Amino acid sequence: MKTKFKNAREAFIYFYNEINSNGVAFGDTKALFNVGFTLENPSQKNINVLNPDRKFNLEYAEAEWQWYLSGDPSIDKLGEINGSIPPIWEKMADSDRKVRSNYGWQWEREHQLDKVIQMLKVYPDTRQAVLSIYDGKEISTYRNDTPCTYAVQFTILNNKLEMSVLMRSNDLWFGFCNDQYCFASLQELVAERLSMELGTYYHFAHNLHLYNNKLK
Repeated sequence: MKTKFKNAREAFIYFYNEINSNGVAFGDTKALFNVGFTLENPSQKNINVLNPDRKFNLEYAEAEWQWYLSGDPSIDKLGEINGSIPPIWEKMADSDRKVRSNYGWQWEREHQLDKVIQMLKVYPDTRQAVLSIYDGKEISTYRNDTPCTYAVQFTILNNKLEMSVLMRSNDLWFGFCNDQYCFASLQELVAERLSMELGTYYHFAHNLHLYNNKLK
């Protein structure tokens, strides 16, 4: 299986075909397990894939990123930014119209992001620059919405900022396309605050899948 790609567009096209050809039936999906790969140019995050049925909505991806930057877990905040709220977020919201999968809200909890950036400034060779998102100790709060991402880790290597994203579950069709946009934007943000060049983006998914209605 191929593990290095120039950008997210290349990775999407490759894994769309790979899942269709070699994925295993798993619930209402076809899935590949324990998939890891590198994006050499994470700033090339506008997928615009060749598949005519998957039209990547760059404006929405940017709206979701701005929602994360707000640190507000309310889906109404996304509605303010985007002009509408996608139905999937309505389904995931709790009675207060909040979700656990606003990653910006997660990395702002306990000031995780600021602490990680400060750690990288003071200890450039640290192995502890990690943002925690999914937390097994909070399973009781995941009734409507379980975060798909375990953690994001940053490493300075050869004077460039590398980033690793570890996911428990990743839908290639919608999830990967929007997630890679937001995580690559996060990598750019951290690199800018460190006055550092971007390195590679490593993406690992325990379960990388397509829902059956998105198969060829």
